[in-house]
Amino acid sequence: MSIAEIPIFSALKSKMSWLQARQTVLAANVANADTPGYRANDVETFVLPGADRVATPGRIAPLATHSRHLAGFAGTASPWDQDDKDTFEVTPSRNSVVLEEEMMKVAETQLDYQMATGLYARGIGLLKTALGRRA
Repeated sequence: MSIAEIPIFSALKSKMSWLQARQTVLAANVANADTPGYRANDVETFVLPGADRVATPGRIAPLATHSRHLAGFAGTASPWDQDDKDTFEVTPSRNSVVLEEEMMKVAETQLDYQMATGLYARGIGLLKTALGRRA
């Protein structure tokens, strides 16, 4: 059995490939920040391969056993879950690249990539420990 066949390593490899593609797109956005008419691009949201086959828990609502209990927020969507897909501004040259926004996405991508490589390294360390070799 190769490491690529272990589900966690396969998922991390997929995520890292997606992050690499996103970093390439973001770099193109930054490079074309002064190009008239250029529209900023981004890749589709990462979906874990096989995620449609995984059972997800339903939304659990608190049970009010007394009339003075608070209703809670189980039925409402969180305002922090909303993702504003629009860019902040469009320049007079009709260019939609906002460097601050692109740099925030680049930093987010870099942090996600560092997390994925850290998890990958930890997984390899666990395998080495399980096999009796020093990590």
